Amino acid sequence: DLQQEGRDIITEGASVVKAHAKKENYIRGRWSLGQICHTLQDFYSHSNWVELGNKAPYSALIRPDQPLKNLAGQNTPTCRSCVGENCTNNILPDVLNQGLLTSGYFNLISSSKPTGKCSHGGSADRTSRRDPVGGINKDTLDSSHGFRHNEAANLAIRATMELLEDIRLVAGDTNFMRLMGLSQSPVLCFVIDTTGSMRNEIDEAKRVSFEIIDRKRGTGQEPSGYILVPFNDPDFGPIVMTSNADIFKGKINSLTADGGGDTPEMALSGLQLALTAAPPFSEIFLFTDAPAKDAHLKNTIIALIESTKSQVTFMLTGFAAGRRRRRTSQGVAPRVMGRSAVQLYQDLAEASGGQAIQVTKSELSLATSVIVDSSASAVVTVFQAARNPGRPDHFTFTVDGSLNNVTAYITGDSPLTFSLTSSTGVSQTSSQSSGPLAFVTTAGNLRRLSLNTDNETGLWQLSVSSSNPYLVKVTGQSSVDFIYNLVEEHEGAHGDFSVKEGRPLSGGNTSFLITVTGSETVKVTEVTLFDSSGPTEVKGSLQSLGSSDFLVTFSGIPAGEFVLILKGEASSSTSRSTSSSFQRQASTQIKTSSISVTAEANNTNIEPGTTISIPFSVAATTDGVITDSATETFTVRVSNDRSYTSTSPSSVTTVAGSGGKANGTVTLTAPSSAASGTDVTLTIEAENAAAIDINYVVLRFSVTAKVTDVNRPVCQVVNTSTCASTSLLCASSQWEFIANFTDGINGTGIESVTIHQGNGTLNMSTVVEAGGENITLVTYTVVMGQLRTKWLLEPAL
Repeated sequence: DLQQEGRDIITEGASVVKAHAKKENYIRGRWSLGQICHTLQDFYSHSNWVELGNKAPYSALIRPDQPLKNLAGQNTPTCRSCVGENCTNNILPDVLNQGLLTSGYFNLISSSKPTGKCSHGGSADRTSRRDPVGGINKDTLDSSHGFRHNEAANLAIRATMELLEDIRLVAGDTNFMRLMGLSQSPVLCFVIDTTGSMRNEIDEAKRVSFEIIDRKRGTGQEPSGYILVPFNDPDFGPIVMTSNADIFKGKINSLTADGGGDTPEMALSGLQLALTAAPPFSEIFLFTDAPAKDAHLKNTIIALIESTKSQVTFMLTGFAAGRRRRRTSQGVAPRVMGRSAVQLYQDLAEASGGQAIQVTKSELSLATSVIVDSSASAVVTVFQAARNPGRPDHFTFTVDGSLNNVTAYITGDSPLTFSLTSSTGVSQTSSQSSGPLAFVTTAGNLRRLSLNTDNETGLWQLSVSSSNPYLVKVTGQSSVDFIYNLVEEHEGAHGDFSVKEGRPLSGGNTSFLITVTGSETVKVTEVTLFDSSGPTEVKGSLQSLGSSDFLVTFSGIPAGEFVLILKGEASSSTSRSTSSSFQRQASTQIKTSSISVTAEANNTNIEPGTTISIPFSVAATTDGVITDSATETFTVRVSNDRSYTSTSPSSVTTVAGSGGKANGTVTLTAPSSAASGTDVTLTIEAENAAAIDINYVVLRFSVTAKVTDVNRPVCQVVNTSTCASTSLLCASSQWEFIANFTDGINGTGIESVTIHQGNGTLNMSTVVEAGGENITLVTYTVVMGQLRTKWLLEPAL
């Protein structure tokens, strides 16, 4: 049963990945693929497949229609104790001679295991201390069976390739590449208010998106995907998510500005859909001229921003050029947002590393240049800082040799002045729209400085003088960047790290796993947590994990809001002996919290029409340690992006002396109409009684219909043309292939038959046999000289 459950994780997971790929839901599909790859690869390290002398992968693990053969019974002894540290011959000879398949038991807490069974082995495995002692895992060269590590690793690689090929044949080459994330180009993501006063904004969104699509179509910089979310009141969505530029064009072209009035709109509900659909590290553009009616979602949106590390830039056009509110050509008066409405958007922009750009409707076309800037490939953040309240300040940033198209943005209300100074001492002031260093464009509260000195490396300075709040941001194009995740040491068989959801705990120790991308010649010298609105800076302890991976540990992080800054040396692209300093900054703010929130679902898949329960715990902490000496009540808020039915407590209370944790349960129900391959993101938030501190967990689930048809379809050749003439005459003649494809009476049918390679003509028709079996008749015709054809069958799942 355990072996069958292990195989089910792989086969059911593969069905989930295929369903996500068909719906172009690549991010969730990639997440599911990583989970099943882990399970599949573990088999070759944790079982005795290699020790049995097998030289090829165990294909039955990805084929639910094939039986699992020759498994060691539950009461069959499989191992004897190792001799000291030598586990070379600890698998029983009878097991090897009979070809019985077995695996090792593992437990962090208990040493219990059936009599005579093998253990996984290693210091973390308690079962390996019980007779028979030792283990059989091949995780590393110094593992119990480390002498077989290379063989197991090579088989795991081949098995993974076999799984990927199976998925590729279903998804198709293009969708498979997108599933694997093999693109540096960002997605183009718009969230657009569609009320009556928004016609100008919709037209501008069409113009700029069409410009990007048409200019980059067919190039390596073509967006890897397109997302569109309309909203008004009381509606938002549906979301359009596609990799087809023409479909996106058609959808955005069909948007109309209807209705209107002064009612706030469902802006944050639309943004929530975009944040959960877009890939991590995306930039999302929201167009509106109205306040958000659903401002209660602010903390949920910030949680999703921090979890996905996406940037949100707001195009706010609720600002008339003068005091008079002129009506639009449709007779709808533009809406003017109050200070609190604007502040909400500014807070979200600052938390994400985006901008809140305030312009009149006539200035909008100048402001959308930031969308064109961000749609370029390999855009990196060099520096970003905010000043709220505003004050004069000097900001320095490093330009390195890998940077191109360096652009600085300053967003803030007038009066505001600035000066830019290069590394060689040349200066340009805000009074010069075109000077020796940059070309300056002004639109509303945005100043865009396009630097024209790409080759001038070194330390630059941007000085800003204003008493109003403002934000400074410097970006450029470079292959050198970094990605990061908050992690905790994983207490398991491998001793690696797991991604930690939520915010770091105030005063505690926090670790980030950082990967530098785009260069093998980069030397990282420093990683800091920097308070972008003040002077606080915390330096991390840097540990290289090999290749371009680093573990950075921070001790005693104070309460506050920070961003990660990475500094180092990068070798010149032309000479490894020449290096220059570089810096990169994460855009998303990292906020600390004194609240611990944990939740873990037993299953990340939900069948349509079923309900799952997710237990969670909340606790107060001091210096990163759970406090057990106080009674405290926390407000609980739960939200999901699909509006699925959910239940949860409105609050939980810790009780002194009970371990410091308050427990609760969330339920989530997927409607029976939910399509397989749909993903749903659940956010659980906890806020303290003073309403000044919050933490959260973000959980992602896949809607997956149970697979009942595991038998593969059958191809029966009806006729194949032959040619009795000379090869020269055959090369110009027509060749025909006719076959019947069936999936059995109880099968779910032939979903598709496609030409994987070849340029012949494919015709299909369906007939029903007397016994009720559906038969798909396929005729394929091709000129003999073009005869290179591969077939793909995929049953409906």
